[in-house]
Amino acid sequence: MRDYLQILIYIVLGIILLWSVYAIFMGQWMKIRRQVKSVSQKGQPKKRPAVPGDPKICPLCTSKLAGGELVQTQAYSSLGGSRERLMHIQGCLYCIRGDYPRFCPVCHTSLSTTDKLVARMFDRSNRRSHVHILGCFVCRKKTM
Repeated sequence: MRDYLQILIYIVLGIILLWSVYAIFMGQWMKIRRQVKSVSQKGQPKKRPAVPGDPKICPLCTSKLAGGELVQTQAYSSLGGSRERLMHIQGCLYCIRGDYPRFCPVCHTSLSTTDKLVARMFDRSNRRSHVHILGCFVCRKKTM
């Protein structure tokens, strides 16, 4: 009877040990699997769905920006005290790095990582500034 009790204890301890090892490794495996799922097949971060023109959206790659992420821009001073200023938009961190394809929102031309958009920025006293994208340098030359 004592031998059966010892065998039962060893079996229970073995099952607990196997379950513990399984839980630890499966937990690590699931974490790795989630990280792999967040990266697309091309090795790019998974793009969050966005509607072009909405706030907190990159106008070049239409990627939805998370809190604290900004689009890199250069705003130039206005002439004659006007509230309208010229602006160059470089893009967000993802499209500048080359993670996402970049397109002009006006002419839909594919852009390289060094290309910029031309825009007008209207400064408002009571509200946030308004930005109107005129296009890339390619489509701006066609209209001039």
